[in-house]
Amino acid sequence: MSRKRRIIMAKMGLDSHDNALRIVSKWLADGGYEVIYAGVYNSVERVLRMTIEESADALGLSFLGGEHLHYVQKLMRLLREEGLEKVKVFVGGIIPPNDVVTMKEIGVDAVFTPGTKRAEILSTIDKSMGIPEETNES
Repeated sequence: MSRKRRIIMAKMGLDSHDNALRIVSKWLADGGYEVIYAGVYNSVERVLRMTIEESADALGLSFLGGEHLHYVQKLMRLLREEGLEKVKVFVGGIIPPNDVVTMKEIGVDAVFTPGTKRAEILSTIDKSMGIPEETNES
């Protein structure tokens, strides 16, 4: 039996609007993921440390306040420096279209904007994580 894929769900900076993060965390748990909920007010360094300590396969990050590029660029750089390029990074929130392109260019695996349906989020993450559709328990 293979272990469940581990995903850390977090908000960075001072943004405390975590309703969507909690909802998506529940969807992922229901879909068979082991969700490690880091909550709000995380630094990039704390998320990196958790990724290492928890042997996470992926990170799910949520942003509402416009600071996404600052934090994601720094996190992606630190993941590379630590040799953690295999860790998948997913971002959700209020992300302008031009910033979606920028984040994908720096290595973010997927960006979800408001209104993205549960099925699309789960199938996109599953595909990126190499999980066949039929194994998702959602």
